[in-house]
Amino acid sequence: MQPEPLVSDRLGLVPLRADHAREMAAVLSDPALHTYIGGSPSTPEALRARYERLVAGSPEPDRTWWNWVLRLRETGRLVGTVQATLAEEGRLAEIAWVVGTPWQGRGLATEAARTLVGGLREQGVRTVVAHIHPEHHASAAVAAAAGLAPTGQQQDGEVRWRLVTG
Repeated sequence: MQPEPLVSDRLGLVPLRADHAREMAAVLSDPALHTYIGGSPSTPEALRARYERLVAGSPEPDRTWWNWVLRLRETGRLVGTVQATLAEEGRLAEIAWVVGTPWQGRGLATEAARTLVGGLREQGVRTVVAHIHPEHHASAAVAAAAGLAPTGQQQDGEVRWRLVTG
């Protein structure tokens, strides 16, 4: 199973390819972007190697990795990513999103997360989970706008958010 392209008003969610790495390295280059998500900016070469691993798929047979880049439809520029790790035969998805610093504050992460959740639900996903740093208020707002709610549980210092459908 491979991710399908998804479209929203301003964004195209394009299945990740290794050749997105050069442009995405620039999108993700602000060290401040990594405050809550961890790590540090990657070189285009390191990001390409990571993207090659992601595109190859999960080594765990009961997990599926779906990754998209966010393409701003107006300009064609890449502005971020969304991802979903599917488990429980596709009924559970753990999701995440990131939008590059220059494009933050425009509602793009919310639009991307809503589009992702809607696309996953169409694929039969029944439970959507996200893990958000308790001080990352912008990401919490994105999760809430996408229909997730905090569970009160924590994992690795992050709050577990959840949406259960049907």
